[in-house]
Order: sequence, then C-alpha cells, then structure tokens
Amino acid sequence: MSSPAAADAATPYGTLPPASPPSTRKPLSLPRLADMHARGEKIAMLTAYDATFAAVADAAGVECLLVGDSLGMVCQGLHSTVGVALETMRYHTESVFRGLHRVQGTAWLIADLPFASYQESREQALRSAAVLMQAGAHMVKLEGGGWTTETVRFLVERGIPVCAHLGLTPQTVHALGGYRVQGKGNEAAALLKQQAHALQDAGAAMLVLEMVPAALAAELTNELRHCATIGIGAGRGTAGQVLVLHDMLGVGLGKMPKFVRNFMADAPGIAQAMQAYVRAVKDGSFPDDQLHAW
Repeated sequence: MSSPAAADAATPYGTLPPASPPSTRKPLSLPRLADMHARGEKIAMLTAYDATFAAVADAAGVECLLVGDSLGMVCQGLHSTVGVALETMRYHTESVFRGLHRVQGTAWLIADLPFASYQESREQALRSAAVLMQAGAHMVKLEGGGWTTETVRFLVERGIPVCAHLGLTPQTVHALGGYRVQGKGNEAAALLKQQAHALQDAGAAMLVLEMVPAALAAELTNELRHCATIGIGAGRGTAGQVLVLHDMLGVGLGKMPKFVRNFMADAPGIAQAMQAYVRAVKDGSFPDDQLHAW
C-alpha cells in the first residue's frame, strides 16, 4: 500500500485530492456503516469498474463502491444488464480492488451478482458470491424480493454480507415492462414494504431502492433500523445515495435520468466532481426531490 502522500499524485484522470490523515481515514466495515446509518449520516456510493477511477473515488471520500452490472451498458455497450457474465464481474471486481489498495483502500466494495448467476438455487448463489468475494468484494448485491429472501438468509448465514435491491430491478426490466417507477399505488407499495422487511429479517445489511416514490423510500428508511437504504431515483430520504459513475460525470451514452446531476459541470476535474458529489449527499442537497414526478 502506498503512503498517504501518494493520494496527491497527478493521474491521466486528474489530480487525486489530498487524503485525510490515517487517523480519520479508517477502512469502512459493516459495523461502521451501521453506525453511520444509526447516527443519520448519509452514505455516499458510486459505481466503479476499473482501478484508476476506484482510487480517485476512494481518495475523494466515496464510502462505498459498487462494481455494478451496469458495466454492461456503460463499458460494453449492451442494451441492458442481462448479458453481463459472472466472469466479467469477477474481472472488474479484481480491478477495482487493486485500485483501492493503490491508495488507502478505505471504501467498502460491493459487487453485483449478474443475471442467471443466483436464480437457479441457493447453492448456485453461494458459488457465484464466492467468486466475487475471492476477487476482493466485501459484499454482494442481488436483485428482487420474495424468492430472494431465503437466498439472502443462506448467504448471510455463511458469512457473506448482502445488499438487496428493490424497486426498478434492471435484470428483470423486460418483465417490468421497461424502466418504470415501481411501488406506485397502495398495493404495489405494500408489497415492496413487505419484501423490504423480509430481506432485512433475512440479514440484508443494505438495500438499494431504485426509482420508487420518495415518500415510500423515506418511510422504509425510518422503518428499517438494521438495513441501510441506498437510493437511486428514490428521493433524498434514504440513508444514502448511489449513482452510476458515468452519469454523475455527464458522459452517459443514453438519455440521462432526470434525477441525475452532472457534477462535472462545475468542477475542474473528476476528483473534484466526486468530492462535490460526496458533499452533496452528506448535506442533503442531492438529490433534488423537486425533480421527481413520482
């Protein structure tokens, strides 16, 4: 591991921001994340797919990095996440892990279980999770509620931290009828709440809520005492926020969702844009609930 001074070095992607002193930059852990959630401190998460961006994000103070299967769209040019393979996720998880440990390695590293790598059985999920954990992930993420509850329980009982994902679940976007808001209406909201509580009870330590009504996301955040909610298009009432890296840098290939903010617009470099994102999540100025129509 390099010295803290290495975080001041220039890179092709901009100058890394000065790292905090080692005494205040301790590696994130599940207990520390749970403590942040209990204290009401917002958690800043970004996706990451390679070593350099991971190092820049870590030095900028991003607490959680998600090696998302969104890489299928932003890195591979696919139309959805369905075509991403487990081996691809392993490769990118290893790359991000190496990048973290080129600087300070303080961020909590989460990796997506891709489509068809956990649906067959709990044992299949365990094998797939092991691949990503051995590549450097601290936690795995899977999508959906209901049938996933027992899979989450099975993994957690075997020492694998799990982040769940409800609302818009991109791996099942075709079944959902497209990229639509989920949890609208009393019946849909009740089902989502039921699934969220079941996932918490099964041991999920984090829960991504994607494109759900802000009021519902805030209500769930208050109810789930042992599971930190991370919002994306779910309003500012969640315990933290996540964005796709390319979206927050304003370089996405498609149309930007209206809840996304281009943090590069007012920043001199990528590192500073990431710092601005962290500050905005922490002080609650991002996201802007007025931009939500749901």
